[in-house]
Amino acid sequence: MFEFRLFTHDVDILIINENNGIIIITLSTILIFYMIGYLKGNVADLQKGNGNRITLLLDVNNIGYEVQILPRMRAELPAVGESIQIFTHLQVREDQIVLYGFYNMAERDLFRQLISVSGIGTQLAIALLDTLGLQDLIQAIVGGNTRVLAKTPGVGSKTAERIALELKTKLSEWRQQAGMLSSNPSNITPKIQEEVEMTLLALGYTGAEVMQALQVISQDSSLAKQTNSDEWIRNAIAWLSQGT
Repeated sequence: MFEFRLFTHDVDILIINENNGIIIITLSTILIFYMIGYLKGNVADLQKGNGNRITLLLDVNNIGYEVQILPRMRAELPAVGESIQIFTHLQVREDQIVLYGFYNMAERDLFRQLISVSGIGTQLAIALLDTLGLQDLIQAIVGGNTRVLAKTPGVGSKTAERIALELKTKLSEWRQQAGMLSSNPSNITPKIQEEVEMTLLALGYTGAEVMQALQVISQDSSLAKQTNSDEWIRNAIAWLSQGT
């Protein structure tokens, strides 16, 4: 098993393997690690650390990777020895290197967006995802619902406002990049359409899937009476789930 030692401010890393071989990894190599989108291997162990931190030991081709996961993932993990795929984010700091693991790309990508917000560290981002779940967290951001965001321990009103403001702007940019501005189904207001599209895109659906779902569910006249996007989102996800 490898031992990692961070020993310079230039993010060079000394790795000592079990045969005492020495390898130097530079910052450019670290950037390659960032490109590893997921790990697939067998569950070797599950450990509870300080606070509410849960670490999964994943055996990938006889190399054990320690991956911090969301606490709620613990109940969903397969048994020791069984296979699992984890989408990852590598965090490199002067004093440590940490792999964070998620069940899907949408969760991993939102985690990356969260830690880009000023004042939001990795543990607070994990707490947000763990407390609210992916869909409710996205809907709170899109709808500017700071009260829901503040349910997470460690998130005050000012932090909640900053998250909602900064990330809604980024989700809006995702929507534009996905080309979601050209169509406008009947029976849906522009505001609700925008919120539905941003939410579904952040959940990992493609632009084509989102547009198709909106075209179908907009034919339901009862949805036209809804004054917020929640019911539209539930109906869209239900329709999209039929094809999975």
